[in-house]
Amino acid sequence: MGIFKRIFGICATQVPANSGCWTYAGGKLEVLLDKAPELSQKGGAIRLEGPSLPKRVLVVHGQDDAFHAFPNRCTHLGHRRIDPVPGDDKIRCCSVGKSTFDYSGKLLSGSAKESLEPLALESDGSKLVITV
Repeated sequence: MGIFKRIFGICATQVPANSGCWTYAGGKLEVLLDKAPELSQKGGAIRLEGPSLPKRVLVVHGQDDAFHAFPNRCTHLGHRRIDPVPGDDKIRCCSVGKSTFDYSGKLLSGSAKESLEPLALESDGSKLVITV
């Protein structure tokens, strides 16, 4: 990611190409994996956001082959976004400080003030259900 994107806190992770891959109701965010090809491979990720969702969410298909979900905001300043680190089992803030976290949300390095709080996630192989 370039320095200007970091300075302005621009997230590298894209929204899904198919906006119909997710729905939100009753505190549950459901992601249909067959409609979210970005999550088909390890290291893939999508950011979910919209007026029906109470907070932005980052969903990652981890290098550990598990799925992980986080509120998409760094604890550094609270408004910066987070992205997976390509080829690594870490999440990083998009800011210049590059705060880095593991998949459990634990702060590993950088200027963030605290760890990330992962969102509860269940998967049946065809969909993810994330408690927001």
